[in-house]
Amino acid sequence: MRIRATNEGGVTTVKVLMNHVMETGQRKGADGNKIPAHFITELTAKHNDKVVLAANFGPSVSKNPYLKFDFQGGAAGDKVSVAWVDNKGDSRTDEVVIK
Repeated sequence: MRIRATNEGGVTTVKVLMNHVMETGQRKGADGNKIPAHFITELTAKHNDKVVLAANFGPSVSKNPYLKFDFQGGAAGDKVSVAWVDNKGDSRTDEVVIK
């Protein structure tokens, strides 16, 4: 994941680019068989271990999803972490320091 977090005027803006195939399970491959579903189901963002965003995703979200959100608080030097879990049980967590 690529994560950027900035704070201006007491509002922290977080931008996240997630690398994921986000397959719906509806497309067919070159061999004519359906490509198995593989997509992010849960996403959680935390600021200093406090949840600031929790979201449920589904198969309709595009490949390599981009997410931008704001929350009140945060300061330069604080940590923001973003974690996701997909329908196959794979997961990833990354963190960044607020600038």
